[in-house]
Amino acid sequence: MTHYKQESTDAAAPAFRPAIIYVRVSSKKQAKEGGLKSQETTCRQYAKMRGLTVIEVFKDDVTGKIANRTGMKDTLAFLRKNRKAQPVVIVDAISRIARTMKAHLKITEDVIRAGGTLESPNDTFGTDSDSIFREHMSALLAQHEAHKNGERTIQRMRARLTDGYYVNAIPPLGYVYKKVRGQGNCLFPQEPYATIVREALEGFASGRLGSQGEVRCFLASHPEFPTNKKGEVTHQRARVLLNHLVYAGMIEGEAWGVSLRHGKHEGLISYETFLKIQNKLSEGAKIVTRIDIDQDFVLRGAVSCADCTKPLTASWSKGQNKKYPYYHCFNKSCDSYKISIPRDRMENHFETLLAQLQPSQTLFKAASRMFKDLWDYQGHVAQSRIKGLQDDLLKLDADLAKKLERMFDTENETIIAAIETRINNIEKEKLAITETIKKLGKPVRPFKTMFEQALTFLANPYSIWQNGNFEDRKMVLKLAFSDRLSYSRNGGFRTPKTSQPFQIIQRLSDGVKGDFSSEKVMARRGRFELPTPRFVVWCSIQLSYRRVFQTKVLKRRGT
Repeated sequence: MTHYKQESTDAAAPAFRPAIIYVRVSSKKQAKEGGLKSQETTCRQYAKMRGLTVIEVFKDDVTGKIANRTGMKDTLAFLRKNRKAQPVVIVDAISRIARTMKAHLKITEDVIRAGGTLESPNDTFGTDSDSIFREHMSALLAQHEAHKNGERTIQRMRARLTDGYYVNAIPPLGYVYKKVRGQGNCLFPQEPYATIVREALEGFASGRLGSQGEVRCFLASHPEFPTNKKGEVTHQRARVLLNHLVYAGMIEGEAWGVSLRHGKHEGLISYETFLKIQNKLSEGAKIVTRIDIDQDFVLRGAVSCADCTKPLTASWSKGQNKKYPYYHCFNKSCDSYKISIPRDRMENHFETLLAQLQPSQTLFKAASRMFKDLWDYQGHVAQSRIKGLQDDLLKLDADLAKKLERMFDTENETIIAAIETRINNIEKEKLAITETIKKLGKPVRPFKTMFEQALTFLANPYSIWQNGNFEDRKMVLKLAFSDRLSYSRNGGFRTPKTSQPFQIIQRLSDGVKGDFSSEKVMARRGRFELPTPRFVVWCSIQLSYRRVFQTKVLKRRGT
């Protein structure tokens, strides 16, 4: 920047009087709307009237409650560098300097120390007592106005939140703000992000994605999903998605005294699904695979060493001409410590093992029929479930009335706080039950769509493994096996612990071939809900197993 000096070639020539302009608005939005430009125009007109030459303009688009602002720091630096010229600092109004008395006093003192003087077309600065009094009163009024604006903003936001509207300036990922006549900004699902978020949340709730780390991997597998500057989807992003109540179509503002309620926006998942997610997070979701899993080694974390039962790790080893992939055990006390197992050999053994899980066509058709039978049965039990849930609502209403009556009869603050907590929990239970009643008898998707993937998996998990992507392969590992596979570097895979559906398929297959008379199999007790594919497989095979057994018994009796 240039140092300006007073120059005069003629005694009658007017003295050169430099000035700088400082303008400020509270947000970038106000800056885009022309707030800075209008202030600058007013200040330039004032400078022209006063015979001042504007040599620089400094701008800020942040709140005036703080003194440490970029534009103000640049202003003070310019004044110090051009101290001899004694520039005049022009502001549109005292409120542009600061919005608190403390910040105002600090900035004005810094300007004077840097060799500048303050002037304004709308306010008076001076050194006499009256001018100082008016200046300080204007600063106090600016502070009062800022506080009132803040109070009005909070009141408006609390009112909108009470009515069920999301009020944060930035919408959650998967939503976008759209203007609605008579309602203002409202949330609407934004594709393709909404679908990706919905699948991630439902996948975690159903168990298909077993940990927050796997949710992160799922999100990262979609190229269109937004990433940070490093091109990554962070663990924090996955954690926020799993805990964000707005995705369940609900609104809550505990800090503002706004209790849980239905929002005016469309939820990506049900409130019931959200509660399942919170329960899994509080219990600690089972982590079957590592969070930082490498897609080059799909079995890492799912296979343990047969000698020491510790999970095998994997890495690329550098050879003479290229790198080679290996699995190995890093347990120092193990006989197989650092003995490398070629990746291709282990994964070929696994594919052979997986191919053996394929059931016969006859058994698969029987399982498919059981799926349909269970689906039809759910329609019959839905009405009885609705009656039971309505009774639960009546009980909760009665409990709520008792709690309110007790709260009015006591003055003990501890008891009142405990009752308020219980009342909030009752309201949440009522919301969950009300939402369940609305969904009962109304399938989210048709039978074919609902169970198509489960049937496909049951028919041939090996085909999914061969043709699927990384996430599909991880799903096969979870659904087909209940525990880590055990692998010996000499003998290959040991007898695996398959998941319950495949255990029952194997027992059913053995029972069809052999004698069923010695076994009794009970159908699963408890209520029937819209189940996850894994649960439906289990129930369906149990029903099939029971029917085959009954048929065998009837044949033996000759009936």
